[in-house]
Amino acid sequence: MELDSAALVTSAEQLAALYAAPSERARLKQIDHIDPNCRAFIEASPFFALSTCGLSGADCSPRGDAEGSIIVADEHTLLIADRRGNNRLDSLRNILDNPSVGMLFLIPGLNETLRVNGRAQISRDPGLLARFGVTGKLPVTVLAIRVDEAYIHCGRALVRAGLWESRTQPPAVPSIGTMLAAHTQGKVDAQVYDEQVAAHLHQTLY
Repeated sequence: MELDSAALVTSAEQLAALYAAPSERARLKQIDHIDPNCRAFIEASPFFALSTCGLSGADCSPRGDAEGSIIVADEHTLLIADRRGNNRLDSLRNILDNPSVGMLFLIPGLNETLRVNGRAQISRDPGLLARFGVTGKLPVTVLAIRVDEAYIHCGRALVRAGLWESRTQPPAVPSIGTMLAAHTQGKVDAQVYDEQVAAHLHQTLY
């Protein structure tokens, strides 16, 4: 698809001319630390999206764990276990290139979200790893996030999406096995993968 180059927005001045100025409330809501309100939100959140950007480009990774699994060490520091995944290490490699990260915390049933931006470090400190053990299993590393910005985000996006509305049946989209088979040029057997994925997933959460 070719975009009309004359219609592209290419400067901050053009962008500002298209939108109204942010309200005073929108400007003032941003703080530079984790206050008790943000702490309560983070500790109640079982899921967040982690955005990173390195030399190879940008990435956004889903992160989920039991409520209370993120440790608010102090008002400027979050500690997060890097739980078991596919070992591509996209987010971690990006953090080595560029420590800047963005996080979007969600709580099921709540339309508002919490945005936190900061700088990440990757630690293998045994003392930190021990704080995140589950059934005797430790993460390989822990992310230590130095918080630079935190602010609550209104619920328009989730309301428009109807994210928490109940659905009588899942949408008719290709299964994960079907997609993996297509994307690996047949090296993954779709039917076998779909038959095994649920059991494998629960056996390898930690």
